[in-house]
Amino acid sequence: MNSAARRIGRTLALVLPVVLVLSGTLAVTRVPWASTATDSQVLTASSGSAATKAAHSTPEEALRQRLLVELQEKDPGIALTHLQEATTKRPSLAQHCASIARDLGRAAVAKYGAAHRAQAFSRPVCDTSFATGVAGAQ
Repeated sequence: MNSAARRIGRTLALVLPVVLVLSGTLAVTRVPWASTATDSQVLTASSGSAATKAAHSTPEEALRQRLLVELQEKDPGIALTHLQEATTKRPSLAQHCASIARDLGRAAVAKYGAAHRAQAFSRPVCDTSFATGVAGAQ
């Protein structure tokens, strides 16, 4: 009886870490912000022009430019809603949310010419960063 228990213990000691590592690896690849092979772009070290192009257009800068254009074409409320959606979809953008929202606040004051008109579009996106941008533009 004692040898059977020892054999089962040894088997579990060998198999259990392998199972845990594999299940953890599979869990990490299933998160919504992990890019799939079709979404990602693989660059080699020799592709210098692609590397410099990617360095100038980071995801947060692309989002910032897109939202600033959207603010000019539509209104700041729509741009703030899309900022919140983007940070929800890609949590890696959350660290840049406050600076993007401040830039949107400054752009809203520039568009409407008055802080009180720009402040009317304020939303609770990235705490009060939009309002900080509006106040800083005065």
